[in-house]
Amino acid sequence: MTVNSLNIEQGPIRPPSEANSLLLRLTRNCPWNRCLFCPVYKAEKYSRRSLDDIRNDIESIAGAVDKIKEISQAKGFGGVINRQAAALVQSEYPELFPVAFWQFHGGKTAFLQDGDSLHLPVSQLVEVLGLLKEKLPSIQRITTYARSRTLLRWTVEELVLLRKTGLNRIHVGLESGNDQVLEFMQKGVTGVQHVEAGQKVKAAGISLSEYVILGLGGTKLWREHALDTAKILNEINPDFIRVRTLAVPPETPLFKKVQQGEFKLLHDDDVVREEALFVEHLEGIESVFYSDHILNLLEEVYGNLPEDKPVMQKTINSYLLLTASDRERFRLGRRTGYYRNLADRHDESLELAVERIYQQLQIEGITVDDYILQLMRRFI
Repeated sequence: MTVNSLNIEQGPIRPPSEANSLLLRLTRNCPWNRCLFCPVYKAEKYSRRSLDDIRNDIESIAGAVDKIKEISQAKGFGGVINRQAAALVQSEYPELFPVAFWQFHGGKTAFLQDGDSLHLPVSQLVEVLGLLKEKLPSIQRITTYARSRTLLRWTVEELVLLRKTGLNRIHVGLESGNDQVLEFMQKGVTGVQHVEAGQKVKAAGISLSEYVILGLGGTKLWREHALDTAKILNEINPDFIRVRTLAVPPETPLFKKVQQGEFKLLHDDDVVREEALFVEHLEGIESVFYSDHILNLLEEVYGNLPEDKPVMQKTINSYLLLTASDRERFRLGRRTGYYRNLADRHDESLELAVERIYQQLQIEGITVDDYILQLMRRFI
């Protein structure tokens, strides 16, 4: 639990796309909390925050908005929260900075935490959404995480009510469309249930973002994972498909299974081959494909489907056609933060920096694969 100086409680995670959003915590942790690959919440219990506590947070934020505007006006910024005004608040009124940061970035988006906000009763969600729009009228987009199993309990009519009250987008952890993978990872849902839940969200007119974990099938089920996940997404036709690459830090239950040999991780090169198969079989949908996470080797694989699919495939193939040595050095450059995309390989200064790290690893007797594995565990 995090309570900032405004006495506003916040949870530990949000999607990368919500980095500049106001965070409002409705529940604590995850009501399921059994997924083997997830390191979040494992030592925590699920609970619902009271409506009074949530209401107090919204009131506190609204009060902070007014206070920051007064400061901006008094300091000669005309009530506007520009870069200079935000910097001043950070320096002189640090307790207000989280809200000033949000205002500086437009103050138009909010994200409801934690892992499954739609686990709350519909009446409470409607009241929270209405209060957010009333007290913070600059907000234009409100989003949240939700599990597919939770969405199955909702009717389309109830989801429509949430949309009309202000909920614009739902982020769902699909992870995989293959039932064997889902069962092994203890996701608590089947591919068919993923489809039903996703189609409900779409029918309600709410924007849907589905998350896929590359490599989640391991060496045993990588092909089935790729093909069945594409099949499920083709049936859902989500607005966004966002990929993440599997990393297994020690605090995940999956880590023990890796150590015991029950699950074998895919090499980066094989993850890219899996992604190639996955993208190849995404058909008949109009989705935006994103690789917006540091864990992904090829962040530049993104675009609008179907029109950008050939470009995405060309990028994937460009990596696979590199020599083994060039692929290894690119992986090292990407994981150490020197390379953002394949084109960065041609920047001589970046290439030299990566080569220095490579040579140092050789001297210390550390393989690139082992070094990268340790780095990726820190990115979760």
